[in-house]
Amino acid sequence: MTTTSSHLNATVLVVDDETDLMHLVRYNLQKEGLNVLCASDAASAKKLIQQQRPDLMILDWMMPDQSGLELCRQLKSQPETAAIPVIMLTARSAEGDRIAGFESGAEDYVVKPFSPKELVLRVKALLNRTQKEGATSTPWDGPLMIGPIAIYPAEYRVTVDGSPLQLTQIEFDILKTLAMAPNRVHSREQILTAVWQEDAELVLDRTVDAHVKRLRGKLASARDLLETVRGVGYRLVQVSELASPSLA
Repeated sequence: MTTTSSHLNATVLVVDDETDLMHLVRYNLQKEGLNVLCASDAASAKKLIQQQRPDLMILDWMMPDQSGLELCRQLKSQPETAAIPVIMLTARSAEGDRIAGFESGAEDYVVKPFSPKELVLRVKALLNRTQKEGATSTPWDGPLMIGPIAIYPAEYRVTVDGSPLQLTQIEFDILKTLAMAPNRVHSREQILTAVWQEDAELVLDRTVDAHVKRLRGKLASARDLLETVRGVGYRLVQVSELASPSLA
């Protein structure tokens, strides 16, 4: 089976110190028409990223020189690499490990042993969302304002009190989804459908929780505007409603 034309020329960087596994992943991705780069440690991965920025990374947690978790945090903290989608591929399967992976900035989390077919589907899902976001025109020209938060969809940019935020694509998409209907509670299922669209069935509800938690931490002085409605979901509230005595 060959990949659709939208995936052609996309480059995936696989970072794993297990040679056989790395070759297996490379083989299955190349069958789909993807370009694949490989690195066995974090240092080699960083050099490859400087030489050729990948469209997506598959990243092992346990590596000899630097953990994949730390490498992901580092990449997500730098403007030039923050937008690269990351899939953590690891034997660490505990719920706390999954949450830590998402909190590091990873867009997805796959546990070893894994199905190569499922991994390929997840890679395609992330590439599809990245390409759709870049190709979709925005319905408004100016910023979308929610209190001190300014969202510029056409520029893929967010500021709080005028200071720019470094958000991953999923964090940006979640924030934009909530901001387009302020004060309305969005269930996890609604957020999954809006952000992941036809790929929502590949994603767990807890994935939404992890990304929202990380997004809230980045909102700085505006973090209280992103509310958790227990048992339901999340909403982004207007400052006037947040200050209302009825909510005290």
